[in-house]
Parts: sequence; structure tokens; C-alpha cells
Amino acid sequence: MANNISALVKDGEIQKSTASSISLSSEKANSSSNLDKDAFLQLLVAQMKYQDPLEPTDNTEYISQLATFSQLEEMQNLSATMSFQRAGTLVGQEVICKVTNSQTGNTEYAQGIVDYVVYEGNKAYISIDEELYSVDDVYQVIDAEYSQAYNLGKKFVTALASLPDLRDLTLEYEDAIGSLRQTYDEMNAYQKGFISEDAVNLLKSYEERVHELKLAAEATVPAADPESGPDA
Repeated sequence: MANNISALVKDGEIQKSTASSISLSSEKANSSSNLDKDAFLQLLVAQMKYQDPLEPTDNTEYISQLATFSQLEEMQNLSATMSFQRAGTLVGQEVICKVTNSQTGNTEYAQGIVDYVVYEGNKAYISIDEELYSVDDVYQVIDAEYSQAYNLGKKFVTALASLPDLRDLTLEYEDAIGSLRQTYDEMNAYQKGFISEDAVNLLKSYEERVHELKLAAEATVPAADPESGPDA
């Protein structure tokens, strides 16, 4: 599901715009703005190269900077490890990813079951329907009980809506209506909370109509003639 998605045009052609592509491009943009180890060392070398020879920087200051960066690097590695572990626990679960398009500012959502995890560039990406999303973009993990109840309620309402109008109902649908009643009766209280009162009342109306049709059918069956006694 997606909200307010704008198409991107490049060289006169409309480009495919998905939450996945935006997620990956956003990750690259964020990573390019972060100070990594190589960039820090380059800055440190430049600082040493262009320092005032008459007032050189104290070696202890360089050591302090290296120690500070080493601590920061360890924290980043720990964060990456935790991110990898989190991504691994999401496999098989249903999640919602929320991604902001850096070009338009619009928000896109993707929902589905996490099939597998990809680790690339010290980043973890989850796969939903063969599309990759950063684990940092996981907006919500859907509770299994909620997902089961929601899907069961959706299936129930869809089956109920597939029945004909009450005026057109025939006894051919008796089994289908009976199956819906059995499904509803086997639901627990939490699952029944996903079925509206109107839907339950409609099911009762179908059951009453089936009962009327059965009575009408029985009334049209001629009664069997009693056995005639022997002639006097």
C-alpha cells in the first residue's frame, strides 16, 4: 500500500518509484554524509600536514582523537551487530515499512512477510515480496494474533458478501451459510471483535431465510396417501 507516490521522470521516461528504491537511495545518502574511518584518518593526516610548525599539535591530542574515534567506531559496530540481529528475528514475521521520499517528502508504506535478510555495506535489508527495505525503515511489527484475527475476519466478510441478495437466496446456499455459522462459532472473543455487528445480523437473516425456504419446500411436498383397508 502506498500514499502520495509521485512518478520520477528521467531522460523523458517514467522511472519505477518504489518504497524499496527510495529506501536504498536514502541509505546511500545517509551513509555518504556520515564520517567513516577512512574519512577521519584523512582529516587527521590533513590536520598534521597543515599544522603550524612553530606550534605543533601535542601528540597526546592526536592520541585522544584516535581513542575517541575508536570508541565511536566500536559503538557503530555494536549498533550494526544489533541491527543484524534484529533483522534476523524479523524473518517470517509480518511488518510495515515506512519510507520518506527525500525528493518529494512523500511517505510510502510497504507491508508483508519478511522472506529473508540481506547484509550489504554494514547494513541490513529485509526482503518483502522480492523488494529490499532497510531494517531501520521497519515502522511496525504486526502481532501474529492480530494478523490471524484480521485475516480470518476479512475472509469471513468476503464470503458473506459473495452470497446473493436475500430475495434471490435458494437452498443451494444452505451449506455455505452453515459453514459461515460454524466458522463464526469457532472464533474466540478476540477474533469475533473483527466481525461487525451488521455482518453478524446479516448472517442471522440468511439463516432465517434458509429456514423459511425449507418450510416452504416441505409444504409443497404432497402428503402420502394412507394405506387403504380391505374392501368390506
